[in-house]
Amino acid sequence: MIEIRNLTKRFARHTAVRDLSFSVKQGEIVGFLGPNGAGKTTTLRMLTGYLPPTSGSIEVGGCDVFRDSIGARRKIGYMPENVPLYDDMRVREYLKFRARLKGLSNRDARRRVGEVIDTCGLDSVRRKMIKVLSKGYRQRVGLADALVHSPELLILDEPTNGLDPNQIRQIRELIKRLGETHTILLSTHILSEVEMTCDRVIIIDSGQIKAEDTPQALVTGMRAAGKVVAEITGDPEVISGALSRMDHVKRVTHEPLTNGRFQFDILVESGTDARERIHELVAQNGWPMRSLYRRKATLEDVFVELTRKD
Repeated sequence: MIEIRNLTKRFARHTAVRDLSFSVKQGEIVGFLGPNGAGKTTTLRMLTGYLPPTSGSIEVGGCDVFRDSIGARRKIGYMPENVPLYDDMRVREYLKFRARLKGLSNRDARRRVGEVIDTCGLDSVRRKMIKVLSKGYRQRVGLADALVHSPELLILDEPTNGLDPNQIRQIRELIKRLGETHTILLSTHILSEVEMTCDRVIIIDSGQIKAEDTPQALVTGMRAAGKVVAEITGDPEVISGALSRMDHVKRVTHEPLTNGRFQFDILVESGTDARERIHELVAQNGWPMRSLYRRKATLEDVFVELTRKD
């Protein structure tokens, strides 16, 4: 569905995307991740035809995005991070207007507007002015707009931006349902959503791919460290120093709790378990310890380790 080859975008002296290549298969839900400034939005804008690349090529459903821009755009439904809506239009009126702009006949526009209103849960607000809608409903209108012309590919840039936990859960379930009939490229900072929603993950930083695999494979097969958490009473600097000198320990941080206790987050190398040695160290020094447990690595750990600048 998507074929990107050697894509590069330069702005004056700054290279936002550097020789980027990846593909997305028909029917996949792919998470497109990276820190702020990594080149995600620039890539999405080139993919949707809003920006020309400096070099490289992009195909969507066999159509070159720049040589056959209209053909490619017919296959794409794009929901940007900040959804641009006409506040002085009613929801149904706006969606019909957008459908007509996208080339649907009057009859097909009416049919598709009814379908996307139902799909996106907008029936209760279909006659309301957009300016009175909550953030959650505005996001749904933006998603309905992206869907109205029945695209094969949905590109969603931060679709849960600014939503509360209940709204995020609703949008997540909606994306899962849409994934049954659409190919989806999803850019978001909420990594737990990616783990629950996406078939595959692409992580970029400084305009280049740092990792590409399923969420589970990234967690288990990459160099991501695991974390041991301990609650210990004592001088935090002394304890941190002793823990940091242990084999296979990569980093130790701490934060205060109560009554002189501190929580120590001990980042250890993948495939190692330092709990027994930590217990021995604590016992030898006579530091009171309330708890000690190992937390399994997550996609967030992978992301932080791959994109961390320190």
